[in-house]
Amino acid sequence: MITIGLIREGKIPPDNRVALTPEQCKWVKNNLPVQIVVQSSPIRCFSDREYRIAGIEVLDNISQSDILFGIKEVPKEALIPDKTYLFFSHTKKKQLWNRDLFKEIIQRNITLVDYECLTHEDGQRILGFGFFAGIVGAHNGIMAYGNRSGAYSLQRVYKQRSFRELIHSYFGLKLPSVKIAITGSGRVAHGILEIMNLLGIIEVEPDEYLVKEFSYPVFAHFKGGMLYGHKETGKYNREDFHDNAQNYRCKFHPYTKVTDILMNGIYWDSSVPRLFEWEHMLEHDFRINTIADITDDINGSIPCNLGDVTMENPVYGVDKISRMVTPPYIKDSIDIMAVGNLPNELPRDASRYFGEQLIKYVLDDLVTKGSSIIERATMIKNGKLTEEYGYLKTYAGIDET
Repeated sequence: MITIGLIREGKIPPDNRVALTPEQCKWVKNNLPVQIVVQSSPIRCFSDREYRIAGIEVLDNISQSDILFGIKEVPKEALIPDKTYLFFSHTKKKQLWNRDLFKEIIQRNITLVDYECLTHEDGQRILGFGFFAGIVGAHNGIMAYGNRSGAYSLQRVYKQRSFRELIHSYFGLKLPSVKIAITGSGRVAHGILEIMNLLGIIEVEPDEYLVKEFSYPVFAHFKGGMLYGHKETGKYNREDFHDNAQNYRCKFHPYTKVTDILMNGIYWDSSVPRLFEWEHMLEHDFRINTIADITDDINGSIPCNLGDVTMENPVYGVDKISRMVTPPYIKDSIDIMAVGNLPNELPRDASRYFGEQLIKYVLDDLVTKGSSIIERATMIKNGKLTEEYGYLKTYAGIDET
């Protein structure tokens, strides 16, 4: 019988989310031909005691496990040879800071199934914490604007015990007549929109948003063809854009002149045009002063994202001229909210949501018959790059001669 182990998170700063909650582990144990063990952890959002109450064994050493589930990158020294791991490796885009980890996975003959690469046939991602990243990121963006303007004050998300409690913190909150631009169409955007609805912020169409001021807070939602157009035809084709993003230009620049808060929830890689450039920020009518870069790509779709910071201090300023980090809320600077583990502020809700998707779409295939979903997400198999990820050979230090 296959044994699944839930590992203790080892990345710094620490993350307290988990792939399966105690009740989910109990269900899996009773409905699939697997055993589950949990590595003891003092920081996990569900305590060791909660897992034991659910009938799940908690151990310090879980090296007997066949398949190991984590959340964030596993420290390379903690990798157990010859195992199958599932976690967010953040290597698909050749992220330099995880290159040594990727090499170590190969060296230790490990099979890596990356959560980010688990997709349906049409490319739609199956797993992710994006909804709760959107929830927390939108809240923090609104909070940052309140701190900057002095118009209102919001509590921190991580001081609430649950999403339900967070909702109660919005009662009686009145926002000024701000204009908010939201980008993206995936889970992150859905989380942002949830906060807009909870705060009673009114949606308006982008063309109206561009030319009109309002006496109440509004937002416009920018997706696909509203953001990008082909350099020659001006048109947008989703499939072509994802294959040939370098042939498109971004159409967001005019909206930088009418937006107070930008909430960015779009996927980005190096071929995708940025929403705006540094030189646009120097224009006298560039209006944006608060940016929640929820997808958090350093020097990505938001050029002034100079790096992510901590959950405890999620906002920093950027001087538009020197392009250097400053304290937040300084006149003529732009405030950036950029945190790599936003869902960690609502870890129990986020973990429960993640585990539901894992059980529904992945777990049975993983432990029994396999599937194309698992195959597409397997970056490394028994220490060898799979064909789909052959483009990572140089990144992995594999000699192609």
